[in-house]
Amino acid sequence: MWVMFALGSALFAGVTAVLAKLGIRDVDSNLATALRTIVVLVLAWAMVFVVGSRGTIGEIDGHTWLFLVLSGLATGASWLCYFRALQVGDVNKVVPVDKSSTVLTMILAFVFLGERVNALVLAAMVAIGIGTLLMIERRQAPAQAIASADPVATAAAETHPNTAPETLPDGTHPAGQSAGSWTWLLYAGGAAIFAALTAILGKIGIEDVDSTLGTAIRTAVVLVMAWLIVFIQGTQRQIATVDRRSWAFLILSGLTTGASWLCFYRALQEGPASVVVPIDKLSILVSIAFGAIVFGERLSARAAIGLALIVAGTLALVM
Repeated sequence: MWVMFALGSALFAGVTAVLAKLGIRDVDSNLATALRTIVVLVLAWAMVFVVGSRGTIGEIDGHTWLFLVLSGLATGASWLCYFRALQVGDVNKVVPVDKSSTVLTMILAFVFLGERVNALVLAAMVAIGIGTLLMIERRQAPAQAIASADPVATAAAETHPNTAPETLPDGTHPAGQSAGSWTWLLYAGGAAIFAALTAILGKIGIEDVDSTLGTAIRTAVVLVMAWLIVFIQGTQRQIATVDRRSWAFLILSGLTTGASWLCFYRALQEGPASVVVPIDKLSILVSIAFGAIVFGERLSARAAIGLALIVAGTLALVM
C-alpha cells in the first residue's frame, strides 16, 4: 500500500508544478511559497479532523516532537540554500547538485535507518544518479527543479525561473556575481543535504504518530519559517499586488501540494525511505507528460535516456 501512496505523492507533486507554471508568473517565489503553505496547513489539519487523530496530539512524546520540528526546519533551510544558490550561480549547475538529494537520501537511509543494501540497490542508485545528470540541460533546468526534495519549494522554483541570475552579454552576472564562483556550490550542496535530512528526520518523526497528524505539525513549522523569510525580505508588501488568477493557482497548487505531502509521509511511515524518495521523484514523469500536452515541450535524446535510467532505477528499487 505504501507504494501507492508514494506514487500518489509523485502524481500530486507533478500536478503542483504544472499548476504553478500555468498561472503564477508575477509573484515573488518565497511569498508564493508562504501563501501556498497556508493552504497546505489548512488541508493537513482538515485531514487530521477527518481521520480523528487530533485527540492523539497529547500522546506525542518529546522525541517525536523533536524530529518533527527538525524535519520542518530542515525543509526551510533547504529552501533558503536552494534559492540563494539560484541567485549566485547558473541554474544548470545548481540543479544537478540539488537533485543529488535523491541519492544522498538513500545513503543516509542505509547508514542511519539500517535499510538494506545489495547489488541491485547499488545499481539502481547509480542509474538514478547518472540519469539525473543526463536530465539536466540549461533550457530544461526549471522543469528539473520539480523533482527536488520538498513539494512546496520545488513548485515555487518552477514558477519563477527568473530567480536564477541574469547573464549579461559578456557572460558575467549582475551586481558583480560570477558564474564561476564557488559560492553557489556551497549553497546548492546545503540545499541537497537539508533536503535529504528532511526525509530522514521526517521518517523518524512519524514512526510513533499518525502520519496525517505528523504532516500537519511539520507543515506548521514550515509555515512559520516560510513567513519569517518573507518578513526578513520585506516581500509581504507585495500581497496586495497578487491578481485573481495568481490567487486561484496558488490555492489549487497548495491543495495538490498538501495532497502530495499527506501521501508522501504516509508512504514514508510504512515504506523504506531509500525507495519512497526515488518514487516520489517520478513526479517529473507527470510534469513531462503535461509539458508535452499543454506546452508542446519535447525531451532531447540525452534527457530521454536520463529519464529512462531514473525510471529503471526506481522500478528496480520497488522490486
